[in-house]
Amino acid sequence: MDAQLLVEQFIPVTLANLRRQYPNGILHRMDADGDVANPRQMHPIFYGCYDWHSAVHSYWQVVRALRLFGHGAFADAAWALLDESFTEPNVANELDYLQRRLSFELPYGMAWLLQLMTELRHFDNATTARWRTTLSPLEAHAAERMTAYFTRLPLPIRSGVHSQTAFGMALTLDWARTANDAALVELIIERALQFYGSDADAPLAYEPSAADFLSPTLAEADLMRRIWPPAEFSAWLGRFLGEDAHLGLARELAPVGVADASDGQLAHFAGLNMSRAWMLHGIANALPVDDLRRQPFAELAKDHRVAGLSTALHEDYMVSHWAPSFVMYLITA
Repeated sequence: MDAQLLVEQFIPVTLANLRRQYPNGILHRMDADGDVANPRQMHPIFYGCYDWHSAVHSYWQVVRALRLFGHGAFADAAWALLDESFTEPNVANELDYLQRRLSFELPYGMAWLLQLMTELRHFDNATTARWRTTLSPLEAHAAERMTAYFTRLPLPIRSGVHSQTAFGMALTLDWARTANDAALVELIIERALQFYGSDADAPLAYEPSAADFLSPTLAEADLMRRIWPPAEFSAWLGRFLGEDAHLGLARELAPVGVADASDGQLAHFAGLNMSRAWMLHGIANALPVDDLRRQPFAELAKDHRVAGLSTALHEDYMVSHWAPSFVMYLITA
C-alpha cells in the first residue's frame, strides 16, 4: 500500500489514542501516601496511548506525518491537537514530574523524546518553531539524563524490549548529530565501541524472546552502522554475525506471527517485524556497494515489512497504541 494511504489510515487512530486516558499502564514511583493522581494530572501531554513512552512516540508519529504528508485529511485535527498539547503550563508540569524522578523512562522514553525533537528540528515553520521553544526544557532534560545514563552504565543491556541499550543509543545519536551536541555524539560513539566493538558470534539462534519488539542482534548492528564507515562496518559485521551468516539469516530471523493481539506482551511481535525490517534495510544500505550481503539483507527486510504490516495496524488497543509509530518509522525510512 502507498505510504500516504497508510498514514491516512492510522493517524486518526493515533490522534484518538493520544486523548484516550484508560486503560493506562502507569509506571509511577510513589514517594508519599498522597503521591497519587490520574494519568492526565501527572502527564498533561503524555497521558494517552496506554503509557508515557508510547504517547511520546505517537506525538513523534503525528509530527512526522504532518511534515511528510501535511495535506492529508488528518492535518487539521493533528495541528489542533499538537497546539493544544504543547503549551508552557503542560511542559512545566511534565518537567516537574521528570525532575523528581530522574531515572524515569531511561533509556527508551527519553530516546523517543529526543527523536520527537529531532523531527521538530527538521520541520521549520512558525508554529513548529514555537513548539520547539516550548518543549526545549524537556529536550534539555532528556539530553542531560541520557548523557548521565550512558556515562554511568557499566555494561550494555542486551534485551529485546525498552531497556535495550543499542536502540536507545541509536535514537539519541541521531538527535545529538541533528542538534550538534558534539559531546554527546562523542560519548555515545565511545561507549558503543566499548560495549560492542569487540563483539563476535552473535547468538541469532536465541532470538526472539516471546515479548521482544526489538532484535538485540540487529539493533546492535543498526547502531554500529551509524558509527563505522562502510569498510570497517563490513569487517565488524563479519565478525559479529559470521562471514557466511547471510546464507542462513532468512532461517534464523524469519518473520514472526502475533499469538495474541490483546496481550500487551505477546502483542510486541507486531512491532518486532517492523523494527527488524528497518534495521535490516539500514544495515544493507550501510555495507559497501559490492558486498554480497546487501541483497539477502534487503530481501529479508522486505519479508518482514510484508509480515509486519499485516499485524502492526491491528485494531486492538494493545497494538494500536504504539505499533503504528513503528510503521511510520519504517515506511518513511
